[in-house]
Amino acid sequence: MATLAPLPERPVSGAFGVDVSRGTSNTRVSSEWFSRPSDERFLSLGDLYQSVRARAERSHTRIVESRAIRVEAQRDEPERLSLMLPGSDTPVAPTNWSFGQMCSLVGAPASYLRDLPAPLAGINLQYGLRNHRGEQVKLLQTDTGRTELRAVTGETYGRIWDQELIAAIMRFAGNGTGDTRWKVPGTLDWGTHKYNPYVDVTRDNTTLYASDRDVFVFLVDDTHPIEAGKLPNGEPDLFFRGFYAWNSEVGAKTLGIATFYLRAVCCNRILWGVEHFEEIKIRHSKFASNRFAEQAAPALEHFADASPRGFVDGIRTARERIVARNDEDRTNFLRKRGFSRTETGKVIEAVLKEERRPPESVFDFVNGITALARAKPHQDDRLELEGKARALLERLN
Repeated sequence: MATLAPLPERPVSGAFGVDVSRGTSNTRVSSEWFSRPSDERFLSLGDLYQSVRARAERSHTRIVESRAIRVEAQRDEPERLSLMLPGSDTPVAPTNWSFGQMCSLVGAPASYLRDLPAPLAGINLQYGLRNHRGEQVKLLQTDTGRTELRAVTGETYGRIWDQELIAAIMRFAGNGTGDTRWKVPGTLDWGTHKYNPYVDVTRDNTTLYASDRDVFVFLVDDTHPIEAGKLPNGEPDLFFRGFYAWNSEVGAKTLGIATFYLRAVCCNRILWGVEHFEEIKIRHSKFASNRFAEQAAPALEHFADASPRGFVDGIRTARERIVARNDEDRTNFLRKRGFSRTETGKVIEAVLKEERRPPESVFDFVNGITALARAKPHQDDRLELEGKARALLERLN
């Protein structure tokens, strides 16, 4: 196990012990894992890329005047709406998502219109299109046997294609299944508290997802753990690197990338022992594609190849920076940083429970704060405490 740069070149041969009581937990990947049906799960980045690339190749955009769109209920399909676009005699079928976008454009309640018979819904939507202020809208159409309208966005919408994000990840992660150091994660054994990075990728445990409106990828470098100090029992405190990235080419969400160090991933895909979490988001504005090419993609590639030295040195400095030697120091240290008297007592109590001694170093207090955050039932409260813990570490740099 390496403690400094460069990254360890020799992967571990099997499971290794971790302490998931430290750091924070993160359920973002777990929520994706829980909600994705089988047809949105992929076993490799190559398969995922081929799917979103083929979709993009069948797609094209055009800009039209919103008031020129005609809404029809077809006689042969009375329960489905079709759209007739200016300059075309071919009906276009809106997806559930693009129908909602069009309703939002004219201020109509999409959930209500979806429950109406198609002719009535069409009359209401047509009225909205003709009577709201006319504006140019960008339409994304895909030919899949029948022409499908996938998105209705503003004229200046800056689309970043899902395939662009996946291609950028594949440049350093390959297939995401072990042909490089970056791969779908293994699994934590709660009985032994050992993390096994060598688990076959299946549809039940994969972290590579794509739907008709978004993509989401979570990968780790879990066969090359990094030692960042010692645990109270003298064993190494082991981390590995991870990131997740997401995008929607139809306007459902921003493009984003989150990078971090973590200690384990459980079978429910909850991240445990997370440290040094950083996030980049790019709105799909006019120059979004340029920002992705110039900022987000290089930042992700840099993280993938970077040395962990800065992270390890930061942890070491936090462990060595003694800020409290008695109870009064401990109370003052936390109270000056915005903690209430009750929170101060709980942070100190958490460190006593986990470390079997009162907090002394910055790292001790960070562990106590994150332990308190894990006990909070509301996400906003957890994020606020985790932000305070992160700020303590950042002030050391």
